[in-house]
Parts: sequence; C-alpha cells; structure tokens
Amino acid sequence: MATTNDLKNGMVLKLDNQLWSVVEFQHVKPGKGPAFVRTKIKNVLSGKIVDKTFNAGVKVDTATVDRRDMTYLYQDGNDYVFMDADTYDQVLVTGEVVGDAKNYMVENQPAIVSMYEGQVLSVELPPNVVLEITYTEPGVQGDRSNAGTKPATVETGYEVQVPLFVDEGTRIKIDTRTGEYAGRVND
Repeated sequence: MATTNDLKNGMVLKLDNQLWSVVEFQHVKPGKGPAFVRTKIKNVLSGKIVDKTFNAGVKVDTATVDRRDMTYLYQDGNDYVFMDADTYDQVLVTGEVVGDAKNYMVENQPAIVSMYEGQVLSVELPPNVVLEITYTEPGVQGDRSNAGTKPATVETGYEVQVPLFVDEGTRIKIDTRTGEYAGRVND
C-alpha cells in the first residue's frame, strides 16, 4: 500500500482488480479546496490509457512487478520461448504480449520480461538491436523520389527504410522504440 503522494512514473497500481501503470502524474494544489493528484494511467494488459484523479494522501494498492533478465530462445508456433538468465527456467510468452518486439528478436537476444504472479505482462528489448539485411534493391544514385532511402528486409522479415548506400549483407542498428534505421555496424 502506498499513498497518492508516493506515485512515480512506471509504478504499477492495482485498481478494480486490474493492473495500471502510471504514465504521468501531477500534484495539484488549487487556491480553494483540497489538493489532488491528476494521473494518466495505462492498463498493463490492454494498453488502454485513461485519466484518473485521486484525492491527495489517499491509499492506493500497488502491485509488485518482477522484471527479469531473460534470453529469447526460439519461436514455437505463435508463442515465444524465453530463458531466465539466472535460473535457466523457460517461459512461454504469447505473440499478443510480445507485440511489435517480434520484428527485432533474433535467437539468443537479451530482453527484460515483466511478470506479475506468474503472468507475463510485457517484453522489453534493448533500445537498439543489430540485424543483418537479407534483401534490398541496389540503390540508384539519381533516384531521389523517396528522399534517398529504400526499403530493406532484415533477417527477422521486418522491412525498414535505409539509405541508398546500404547493401545486402550489411549489419545495421535499428531503434526498437521507433522501428527506424539508426546506423550501420562496422565489424
């Protein structure tokens, strides 16, 4: 249990038997009347974001979310298998929970898996991942209809826009937050 005065970004609350993550919060002390806390919270499972206002000092139920360092092993149908780096336990994560992270996951890649009471809530990848380009058209120097970029397919099957000078077999860095090209990797 905590009070609304203890709220922090990223804190997970248990409200109405659902888990909500605090995205933003603001303590407000109006000139007249009691203080209150205005929050923007995100449902951990559905991703729905709502605004909620609490009176200042009100107790809220917090949830202890276990964040573990894990390694992505392989895909099993629509599920993904991760291994705990410390205990070597394997966890099966559904494709819905993995979401867009599947576009950047290759075998033996580190990830942080968040769990609550044995249920997997989310998978976080590092900010940048290195992937190899498996297919791209050769860049034509005079072609500027698309601002000097061309589509390229990486080893996971994800398609990203890259500069014209990037060729097949090149290892590139991709920003996992935006899904955009972040640079070449020189080996």
